[in-house]
Amino acid sequence: MSNSHTSVRIAGTGSYLPERIMTNADLEASVDTSDEWIRTRTGIRERRIAAEGEFTSHLATKAGLQALEQSGIAPAEVEMIIVATITPDTLTPATACYVQQQIGALNAVAFDVSAACSGFLYAMELARHSVGAGAFKNALIIGAEKLSAFVDWSDRNTCVLFGDGAGAAVLVPSTNGDGKILSSHLGTDGAQAELLNIPGGGSACPVTLENAPEKLATLAMQGREVFKHAVNAMKRASLEAIESAGLTSKDIKLLIPHQANLRIIDATVERLDISRDDVFINLDKYGNTSAAAVAIALDEANRQGRIAKGDKILLVAFGAGLTWASAVIEW
Repeated sequence: MSNSHTSVRIAGTGSYLPERIMTNADLEASVDTSDEWIRTRTGIRERRIAAEGEFTSHLATKAGLQALEQSGIAPAEVEMIIVATITPDTLTPATACYVQQQIGALNAVAFDVSAACSGFLYAMELARHSVGAGAFKNALIIGAEKLSAFVDWSDRNTCVLFGDGAGAAVLVPSTNGDGKILSSHLGTDGAQAELLNIPGGGSACPVTLENAPEKLATLAMQGREVFKHAVNAMKRASLEAIESAGLTSKDIKLLIPHQANLRIIDATVERLDISRDDVFINLDKYGNTSAAAVAIALDEANRQGRIAKGDKILLVAFGAGLTWASAVIEW
């Protein structure tokens, strides 16, 4: 993708994780699995689960308000809200509409993006071009998921992987020395759509009384195939963004990959010639939070002081679609 007319930077980040922690031991009590099996195959130790009555929009709002506070932008000044999610409050209206109302950003255009785990970086690219072209003065982008509502808790192959949470960032025009988004790369392979999906609940397969016992409105995944595609796509997307930014792997101070599986992260890092010490991982605490994962990790890295002014950081994600995305940011 071509560069924006004006450079755009991240002015603030935020995240929110529900209070309830579900450990691997908790899962042992309900499905035929073990803490050791989950840890050795995924790297996950626990995940967060939203409370009853706590929806995707609520998670998104809390993360969004944090990002706005750090950026010094008042809700009434927000001009664009993009929520990346595959677990919307409702099929329509967009979850972003509820977030707009809850934040009090009454002057903002608000809509959702559905690109699964790559969604936050898709939202970042849309916002970067919109703000860079001068169409909007700022944008609040949020990755938010309540995956616990779309998991079959009797399926041990998928229920151990996912968690709930939200992460956010505020994008504004960059002035000299402020840092900027240097490059990005997006991709899709719709031919592989069947590998990871929620088959029911849409117009192709509405949930009915007859098919309700089949739990079609839950996540279904062909894990081995997804793994293979994920490693290759994340490597390609990373190299594409690094090259587009005029850099090499050695210039990257911090890699923030999608937090789906430790084996995928390790295999990707090996192919990128980036030190494991320069990779941010919080997968063990939160599991796979889909569109929220990179956004949460970015906020944690920011608030923990893992990113200094001028650092080049690489974000990369891969998800259902199949979709992939990457971005190189000068902080």
